[in-house]
Amino acid sequence: MNKNIAVVGAGYWGKNLIRNFASLGALLLICEKDSEKIAPFKEKYPQVETTASFEEVLKNKAVKGVVLATPAESHFRLGKEVLNKGKDLFVEKPLSLSVREGEGLVNLAKEKSSVLMVGHLLQYHPGIIKLKEIIQKGELGKICYIYSNRVNLGKFRTEENILWSFAPHDISVILYLLGEEPERITAVGSAYLNPEIVDITVTNLQFKTGVAAHIFVSWLHPYKEQKLIVVGDKGMVLFDDLAENKLTIFRHRVEWKQRIPTPKKKEGELLPFRMEEPLRLECSCFLECIKNRTTPQTDGEEGLKVLKVLEAAENSLAAGGIPISPSPLSPPLEGGEDRGRGYFTHPTAVIEEPCEIGEGTKIWHFSHIMENSKIGKNCNIGGNVVISPKVIIGNNVKIQNNVSVYTGVTLEDNVFCGPSMVFTNVINPRAHIIRRNQYQKTLVKKGATLGANCTIVCGHTIGKYAFVGAGAVVTKDIPDYGLYVGVPAKSVGWVCQCGERLNIKGKTANCKICGSKYKLGTHPIFLK
Repeated sequence: MNKNIAVVGAGYWGKNLIRNFASLGALLLICEKDSEKIAPFKEKYPQVETTASFEEVLKNKAVKGVVLATPAESHFRLGKEVLNKGKDLFVEKPLSLSVREGEGLVNLAKEKSSVLMVGHLLQYHPGIIKLKEIIQKGELGKICYIYSNRVNLGKFRTEENILWSFAPHDISVILYLLGEEPERITAVGSAYLNPEIVDITVTNLQFKTGVAAHIFVSWLHPYKEQKLIVVGDKGMVLFDDLAENKLTIFRHRVEWKQRIPTPKKKEGELLPFRMEEPLRLECSCFLECIKNRTTPQTDGEEGLKVLKVLEAAENSLAAGGIPISPSPLSPPLEGGEDRGRGYFTHPTAVIEEPCEIGEGTKIWHFSHIMENSKIGKNCNIGGNVVISPKVIIGNNVKIQNNVSVYTGVTLEDNVFCGPSMVFTNVINPRAHIIRRNQYQKTLVKKGATLGANCTIVCGHTIGKYAFVGAGAVVTKDIPDYGLYVGVPAKSVGWVCQCGERLNIKGKTANCKICGSKYKLGTHPIFLK
């Protein structure tokens, strides 16, 4: 076996990829910027090169295939660089964090004649392959319903929510088993640890053939469980990925007596199959595709199908669980239009001209974007939101339902505005007196969170990554990383960039969730 594989990222999942490619005799290079993470691999695999520089991976002519085990937000950026160098690419799930980016990677791979593979691991699981055979042979009859759950306590993420972190595996395997894409998708969820990051979601998929699929994912569960249940009119199968005997078929039937359905239960039967490590099979597939220039089972196109479902589910989640139909391209999405500029608007939204709206932004029900306002890229503007003239909004800003952003307000990148929070722009308003020349400016800096129903009295600055609690009334400037609650809002501590409260130790502070460290002064200064 030629040693021609570089694994980028030696963390939570990267270490498993390193182990498998090393055991297959194909691992040439490990790229990891964290010296503590890479140290054990230097000792275990002394013959394998290591580097902290991604540029070295790209420049190394001996590297033919690059495996990305990096955070999902980096997949598009790093994947594009790999493909532009003419190298083959294996990218961990999801392919990217938007359909548009995914399409870019797929098209670039075609242009460069490169192999593009997505790490949808369950499609290489011998138990899932056996289940697919059972379905295709008709042993379960007409498929009626699929249920999957993937729950655990942690691993909490800050770059993507639970939907994007856990659900890609379940979506991928459901599409694989059914051989079709859903027509309609709804999703609901809740955020408990961080108002910007959903921790629990339930996603419903409806297919043209009448099949329904439900996916429940959570990282706030007391125990780990990964199960998939397929229900047909002739039988049912349970796939339990954590059990020793992973496949069980139940020949349960439903009989009708006097027009009443009556269950006829039977004992479950274990379904034997030859078990091999799915990740090793997945890694072997990538190596074979590089060698023979063939298309992997989970190629870029398959990755795009999963992204379409994820993006539609995310849009439904943001809009309160309304049904969304995934489109062939992103955008437009069904039920809205992109107005030829690459952003989505619901048909009930009102967009005045001229205004600027960035690519990938979504504007939902009954929202009003007024003239001469400016909205950046990849923003999510919820229902019943008003953006007044000359308002400036940065990239990746999330504005929840029932918020009015008045003239004089500027929101920098990654700001979160909770449901029904309030901005003002005049100190002493009167209905019978026009005070447009007295508007005061409000600046909300990068990464700040404004909790539900809070009020920001005009003329103040909210520092970067500051956190204003739900219902608070802000009457003065808030420093960077400040945590403020109450009426009027008062300081009760400091928060990390990830949204968690910082632990103070003398003149330093740290985050127990993401490990970030800060130096304390008038406000925390990020160290690493």
